[in-house]
Amino acid sequence: MRITRYAPALLLINVTPYVELREPSPIRGKVAGSACNFSQAPIHLLCNNIPMIILPFSSLDATLATAGGKGLNLARLIRAGFAVPHGFIISTNAYREFVNANRWLPTIQSVVADLSAEDTGGLDRASAQIRVAFSAGKMPEVMENAIYEAYSEFQNKPVAVRSSATAEDLPDLSFAGQQDTYLNVVGKAQLLEAVINCWSSLWTARAIGYRIRNGIDHNEAALAVIVQEMVQSESSGVLFTANPLTGLRTELVIDATLGLGEALVSGQVEPDHYVVDIPQQRIVSKTLGAKKISTRGKAGGGVEAIEEDAEARQALSDQDILHLAGIGEQIEKEYNFPQDIEWALANGNLYILQSRAITSLFPVPEVSLDPLIVWFFFGAVQGLVGPMTPLGIDAAKTIVVGASKMFDVALQAEEVKVFVSAGERIWIRISDLMRHPIGSRIIGGAIGLIEPGAAKIVKSLLADPRTGTGKGKLKLSTLRRVTLFALPVFAGFMRNMFRPEKARAEFDSALESYLATAQIVPAPDRFGRMMNVVTFIRERVANALAFLLPRFIPIFGPSIASLNLLNEISGDDRALVLEVTRGLPQNVTTEMDLALWKTAAEIRTDPASAH
Repeated sequence: MRITRYAPALLLINVTPYVELREPSPIRGKVAGSACNFSQAPIHLLCNNIPMIILPFSSLDATLATAGGKGLNLARLIRAGFAVPHGFIISTNAYREFVNANRWLPTIQSVVADLSAEDTGGLDRASAQIRVAFSAGKMPEVMENAIYEAYSEFQNKPVAVRSSATAEDLPDLSFAGQQDTYLNVVGKAQLLEAVINCWSSLWTARAIGYRIRNGIDHNEAALAVIVQEMVQSESSGVLFTANPLTGLRTELVIDATLGLGEALVSGQVEPDHYVVDIPQQRIVSKTLGAKKISTRGKAGGGVEAIEEDAEARQALSDQDILHLAGIGEQIEKEYNFPQDIEWALANGNLYILQSRAITSLFPVPEVSLDPLIVWFFFGAVQGLVGPMTPLGIDAAKTIVVGASKMFDVALQAEEVKVFVSAGERIWIRISDLMRHPIGSRIIGGAIGLIEPGAAKIVKSLLADPRTGTGKGKLKLSTLRRVTLFALPVFAGFMRNMFRPEKARAEFDSALESYLATAQIVPAPDRFGRMMNVVTFIRERVANALAFLLPRFIPIFGPSIASLNLLNEISGDDRALVLEVTRGLPQNVTTEMDLALWKTAAEIRTDPASAH
């Protein structure tokens, strides 16, 4: 069989019927006496029935299943034009074939079958047994030659060999630091040893326990290997495009040390810590770490720790800090999510070694600074500062969206993009309303009535140029709907100003009548009861605000107007207004306070009643 190879020599072999692919000016060679065909584009061919894939980073075949999380991200970064050291991916098919060739699968399955994530001793013993088996394994000759062929492009220069599992570097699963990396690998023998060690690191005690805790099937896990040009960095580190300590999305954080990043990721060195304000593109703070040691490549392969006297020296210049911050912003835009990025600086060039999602940030709705998106926490209205259950969130969304029926509009909760959930809480996007000429006036006053503490924030945001009033117009259809809703509400408002007691009695009566009909229909079985609950929420609960608000606003409005009038009369003595209003009849808060006072008085008179 014939080899067709181009620079860089990146190989892909898979089990398919042999077909000769004609390429211009091929460079011919042999792999283990079999005819295989390689090129920069992936080619699927038969090579002694051994399925193997070696992919370039730029290949569209580099997927999570074939290249693992790290390989997939590097392929994406390369295609997006970022400076990633060149190399190739030994795919997960090679790992599986290596395991099958050495007939270890039944052994692995039996060793990990009944393990518990809390059994640290058992995890350690299982890991040691599996990794010893890997180190004694024999790599098929065709596989060795294919890896050598790809490695020949490096001309025996040092490379970095890095693990890339199928369940790592994902938005919801990190696996950070649980598989092995080998730096400054030189020569074929070191390369093959590093590849096998990377494969076996899929079975570290931490990785096994992590899969068990997250419900990941061990049989589904596989590992690809990244072989990259070794960057002998002058400084290196990690960059977070959002502050991982505060969760602030407007701050970018860089940890930097001298030499390779191994000492930093393993916690052996105190790095420099830089914080950058993203909107203003300026360095907010710089804290210089001790940086007492650095990791450097050794001649002949491997790395060593070097003592440094660098406490007073920045690992990155201010110019490089801002340059790196700009690259980090671009990478975040590529992924549309805050990123944890590994980087290296060598000969004045910044290289990106990896990018993964920051999994520890508090989840928030869609974030944007340009245009500025403003979210209002729905829980602030109701005093619900804690998380809500999924059922509670769905019910709340259904109730609020159902209010659209007041304006003769039928909406579904999943269609409303201004009302979303994140972090088990509900958020309302108010920035669109703030940009509307009329909406900005309404929200400026309405927020003050709903949540006075948030009113100050909203007013400052209304003055921000990024939320400047737009040129929104009020459509005739919208004006008609608002008018049809507002006229009877305004009439009720005026009527209730003069007859508040009657208005209160009518409102209470209407509410009691509505509640009397709000019953869940019984059902003989559990499934039927569940379906009746869903029907009740969709048909009865969803209509609650559409029924309530037209009746409640004419009651609530005069009360707020009267309260504001009292506040104006009192001047600066708002406490006096609070005392007066607490004494009004039918004040539920006052009635509860009186009931508690009465209970406390009884306990004081007869302490035995407390038991």
